[in-house]
Order: sequence, then C-alpha cells, then structure tokens
Amino acid sequence: MTTVPTEPTEPADPADPESVRASRRLLGVELLIVLALSLGASGVSALISFAGSLTEPIKLGQQVATLNGSRAPGRPWLDLVWQLYYICRGLAPVALVGYLLVREGVSLRVLGFDLGQKLRDLGRGAAVAAAIGGSGLVLYLASQAAGYNLTVAPSGLPDVWWRVPVLVMSAWQNAILEEVIVLGYLLRRLSRRGWSWPAMLVASSALRGSYHLYQGVGGLVGNMVMGAVFCLLYRRWGRVMPLVAAHALIDTVAFVGYALLAGHVSWLPTP
Repeated sequence: MTTVPTEPTEPADPADPESVRASRRLLGVELLIVLALSLGASGVSALISFAGSLTEPIKLGQQVATLNGSRAPGRPWLDLVWQLYYICRGLAPVALVGYLLVREGVSLRVLGFDLGQKLRDLGRGAAVAAAIGGSGLVLYLASQAAGYNLTVAPSGLPDVWWRVPVLVMSAWQNAILEEVIVLGYLLRRLSRRGWSWPAMLVASSALRGSYHLYQGVGGLVGNMVMGAVFCLLYRRWGRVMPLVAAHALIDTVAFVGYALLAGHVSWLPTP
C-alpha cells in the first residue's frame, strides 16, 4: 500500500520540543488561512445557506440550488467573460498551495498532481467515477423525493454555443480545487501536525461534506461518503490525479447531462 507522502525538507529539530510545537503551530495557521480563502469559507457559506433554506416557508424539495448560473442574463458574451473569470479565480487557492509547497522545498508533484501517469490516472478515475456517480445519483433522487434535499440544477446557463465547454471547464476547476486542497494538501499538513490517520480521514470527509450542505442533507451525507472513499484511495495510490479525473468526470456528466436532459425526462427533478 502506498502511503501519503509527508516528508518535510527542513524538519524541526526533534531534540527541541519547543521548535516542534512552533513548527506545528505555523502549519496550523497556514492551513487555516488556505481554508479561509477557499473551501473552509465555502463550508461556512453553505451552512448559512442551509439555515436560510430551513427557515423558508416552503419545503426543501421545492427549493432550488443552481450550481452554474448565468452571470449576465441576456448578454451572452459578457456572461462568457464572467464564467471564465470565476473559473480562473476558483483555481487561485491551488496556485497558493503550489507556492507554499515550493517554499517547503517540494511541489504539487509530491501530492501526485502531475501528468506523469496520464493513462493510469484516467483509467482509475473513470472506474471510480462509474462506481460513485451512479450511487450518488440514486442518493440524490431519494433524498430529494423524501424532502431532505433541495432540487439541484447543475446548469442554469443559456442555450448558447459556449454552454457545454464552460460546464466542462467548471467541472475540472471544481475537481482540481477540491482534490488538491481537501485530499493532498489537507492530509499532508494534518500528518505533519501529528494527526492520526482516522482523524485525518474524518476531517477531510467532514470538510468535503460541509461545503455541499447548501444542497441539503443528501449533499452533506453523499459527499462525506465520497470523501472517505477518496481518502482511502489517495492513501493507497499516493496520487490525487486519479481522484481529480474521477471528480471531473462525475461533475461533467452531471452538468452536461442536466443541460441536455432537463425537461426531456420525467425522472430528473427540475425547478
């Protein structure tokens, strides 16, 4: 079994407990800053959004969560510029993590974020996506029908030529951001701080579930389960790229599939 690489290039002096504690404190502060600028903030936002949904006079299943909405309705070219802007901005935390790893003396390659094993990573990712995607859809439909989840609209973009390419780019942006930070970076930093493997798995899975809470209970539980599976696979493979590929494929099918099928099939909930 491949374990998650965690070796620092300049470890604290093990003979100096105060140096070790100071190093761990700095890593903790760094981690909190990265999360505050990315998915940790999204988790807080999702909690507030869910609280708002619970206090609405209508049931959760009758409310809508739109994932990729129009930024400039009726103005497709301006809308496209906004879409590309938000996709690029969404990758800024990944660039920050890459910079912090370089300061450490390594790079994103230490997380397995590279193209050195393209076919193997894609094959593994496709297998994971096939296994998780179907079960995730069943959980969503069941929780939405039971009234525990909002109706999720993966695409609210207008029917223009750039809709599908933007949805695909959005899927890959989500995948890169989440897997680099919630898997590779988070687990590396928690390991450096001395966390046990079970505690790291719970932390990563809970974080992943938290920023999907705006979708409802189904989004929370489903993504926590997915997070636990991804953690186990990352620990085994030592690479985030297969999980990036899996996540991107799942989101691409969800985003593009919804755009093409919404209103044309009876089993797919729509606003």
